[in-house]
Amino acid sequence: MRDNGAMGIPFATSRRSTLGIEWELLLIDRDSGELRQCAQTILDAVQPSAGNAHPKIVQELLLNTVEIITGICDSVAEAGRDITASFDELRAVADPLRVDLISSGTHPFSRWMDQKVTDKQRYSTLIDRTQWWGRQMQIYGVHYHVGVERREHVWPIINALLHYLPHLQALSASSPLWMGERTGYASNRALLFQQLPTAGLPYQFDEWHQYESYVADMMKTGVIDVINEIRWDIRPSPSNGTIEVRVCDGLPTLREVLALAALVQCLVDDMVTRLDAGETLPRIQQWHVQENKWRTARYGMEAIIILDAEGNERLVTDDTADLIERLKPVAERLGCADELADVGLILAHGASYERQLRVLDAHRGTLTCVVDALQHEMAANTPNPR
Repeated sequence: MRDNGAMGIPFATSRRSTLGIEWELLLIDRDSGELRQCAQTILDAVQPSAGNAHPKIVQELLLNTVEIITGICDSVAEAGRDITASFDELRAVADPLRVDLISSGTHPFSRWMDQKVTDKQRYSTLIDRTQWWGRQMQIYGVHYHVGVERREHVWPIINALLHYLPHLQALSASSPLWMGERTGYASNRALLFQQLPTAGLPYQFDEWHQYESYVADMMKTGVIDVINEIRWDIRPSPSNGTIEVRVCDGLPTLREVLALAALVQCLVDDMVTRLDAGETLPRIQQWHVQENKWRTARYGMEAIIILDAEGNERLVTDDTADLIERLKPVAERLGCADELADVGLILAHGASYERQLRVLDAHRGTLTCVVDALQHEMAANTPNPR
C-alpha cells in the first residue's frame, strides 16, 4: 500500500505478443430472424461433463448471446483454429434448435425491452445500478488481448494505441440499425456502451502507480467492486498480463475477426520494439481522441480523423491503407501477413455497417434480409462484395 492510498496491482507474466480473442455471437431464430433467449440451453448442451462449464464457450449479459474465447495463442492462425473448433461445437447443438449464429454490433430489429438478463449476480448488480441504460445494452463486440512482458510498457502503449482507436472502430463498425430504425451512425454500439459507468475511453496515465491510485479511488468510493468493472475501450488486463482492446463492434465473419486481430497484434508488437529501442511513443490529446471516436462512430469509413497535436486530418481509410503497408514487416515476423492483408478486404468491400445498409436499400427496407445477409456472411466466411 502506497502513502497516497493506492493499491498495488500486480501484472501477470505474459509472453510478448501472445494473443487471445473474445467473440460475442448472437443467437438467431432461423425462421423469424429475431433474437432467441436460449443461451443456457446451448451452454448446458456443450458442457464437457455434468456441472463443469465449457472453458471456451461462455455466458454473457443477455440470454440471447454466447461468447467464444480462445486460449493463449502464439499466432493469429492458431487463434483462428481455436475459434473454429468452438464454433463447430456451438453449431452442432444450435442447428437442431433452428438457431443460427451471427455477429454484429447490434441486432437490426429485435427490441432490447424483450430480452432477458442472464441469472448471475454480477449481471443483476450491473442492471440494478445502471437501470434504463444498462437494460439497453443489447450490443455485441470483439475483444483482443495481446501479451506484454513489462508492466512499465503498458500505459505508453495504451496511450499510443488511442491514435488507432478510430481505425479499429471504423473497420469494425456494424451497428447502423437499432430496433428497426436507421440511426445515422456507423457504430451506434460505441455511443450506447459509453453510457455505462467506467465505460468509454480510458484516461491517459504516465505510469502504472497512477493507474493503481485510480483503481484504489474507484473501489474506496464504491464505483467498482472488482477491477474488471472498468470497461474502457482499451484497458490493462492485469490478471492476464495483457492489453485488452475492446473498441470493436461485433464482426460478421471469422476472417474479419482475424484481420483485426493481426492489426492489433502488429500494432502492440511494433510499439514494444520501439520502446525497447529507447523511443518515446507519440500521444494525442484527449479531446482529439474523443472527437475521433465520435467521428468514426458517426461516419465510419468516411470519417476524417485528427492525426496529431497540430490538428492535421486525413480520411481514415487512407490512413489505414498506409498503416497496413507500414506494418507488413511486423506481420511477416509474427506470421500474420495473410490475416493483416485481409484488412484490405474490409477496405474493398466496406465495413459491415455499409454492407448492412446496402442490403437494406436493395430490399426496400426489409430488415429480415439484413439478418439473412449476416447469416450468409458467417457461413461463407467472407464479406459480401459491393
